[in-house]
Amino acid sequence: MTIASQIKPIVDQQLAVLDGLLAKAAANGGDALMSVRLADDMAPLAGQVRIACDQVSAGLKRLSDSKVMLADEDDTTIAEARARVAKARAAAAEQADDSFVADDAPVALSLPNGMNFAMRADEYARDWMIAQLYFHVVAAYMILRNQGLAVGKADFVGYIARYAKAPAA
Repeated sequence: MTIASQIKPIVDQQLAVLDGLLAKAAANGGDALMSVRLADDMAPLAGQVRIACDQVSAGLKRLSDSKVMLADEDDTTIAEARARVAKARAAAAEQADDSFVADDAPVALSLPNGMNFAMRADEYARDWMIAQLYFHVVAAYMILRNQGLAVGKADFVGYIARYAKAPAA
């Protein structure tokens, strides 16, 4: 399995989930939801969207020759957030599979708190990029659920329906 085949489907699925959640937010509470947070020490919905998209942007930069740039600040409207999600999703989809580094290529990761990590590209993709993407999409889901929006598991894993088959007779 290549890095591209590992991350591109997950990125597409999770950003589609995030876009679907934002569409529901637009219809049920609107832009006021962008400033809602689950806990005082967590980013609001706008920050969860930005960070989820940043994981894709940063991941593509570390793992391929991507030059995609996303804004550093949080979006204030759902329409802006959905545009950010669309840009990140398109960047991943359009990234050529052969532009990704080898699984064992070294990846350095430095966090704002001063922590530094050295890992292989496949480890970074699996243990950091994808894990962080899931975390922030789930946090967005939880914010909306906490605010009373009618979102459920089907909103998070709706993509699985493509594998459904008729019950055995």
